[in-house]
Amino acid sequence: MMASALMGGLVSKKLVKHPSFIACSDVYKPSVEKAADKGYSATQSNEDVCMKAKDAVVIAVKPDVVKHICTDIRKVDSDAVVISIAAGVTLDTLEELLPGRRVVRVMPNTPCLVGEAASGYAMGKLCIDEDREIVQKLFGAVGVAKEIKEVLLNAVTGLSGSGPAYVYQFIEALADGGVRSGLPRAVALELAAQTVKGAAEMVLKTGEHPGKLKDNVTSPGGTTIAGVEALEKRGFRAAAMSAVTAATRRSMQLGGISEEHIRQKYNL
Repeated sequence: MMASALMGGLVSKKLVKHPSFIACSDVYKPSVEKAADKGYSATQSNEDVCMKAKDAVVIAVKPDVVKHICTDIRKVDSDAVVISIAAGVTLDTLEELLPGRRVVRVMPNTPCLVGEAASGYAMGKLCIDEDREIVQKLFGAVGVAKEIKEVLLNAVTGLSGSGPAYVYQFIEALADGGVRSGLPRAVALELAAQTVKGAAEMVLKTGEHPGKLKDNVTSPGGTTIAGVEALEKRGFRAAAMSAVTAATRRSMQLGGISEEHIRQKYNL
């Protein structure tokens, strides 16, 4: 799903002249057929993709499949930088699986499909400036891309990588509240989604702290403070924080970090 979103975002943003400029592979034949129908150069062979890649090869699989994928990548002599979006798989692991290759870890999220991704990335030891430019060009074209220390990528996974799911739940809950209060479902859902979109734009465009923006619309004795109080009574902020830390912990576990190490070093 993440790979499909990224490819769709690159096409919609016209970073490639035609979908056929993007080669992709999948072991699941219906996925290959679906990608081919959209114009991508689709195949079931990872080696074919690597042979066609001029700039970058993106590993977009579950963590437990990465080792197998890297075996295929090693079969092809290529200068393309290897970008992994597999959660929890470290740069050290990637460099061990792909000796001599330049590797980058990126954690994007699915809003890249609409050009609104939030991605964090960390560069491998052998990377050159051109690799950073490629990553910025690819992921910057479909949203925001920030270079950070690799140790923080698990937190990026818990926050922005998994974050869209939390926001979708919030939008659904807002819409349910609207329906409970008498609004038609379609109207409630559209208003809820637009409200979240508008509030996010206010944070990004004004640069104001969200707490201040919240205070700006919270009149003494008014409707908003009544709603804020209801959220606070039910642990809204604590629940959101717990969601991020739980997802961060799971990302560490997928990367092979022990539960004891997580407790001692990160106190999650």
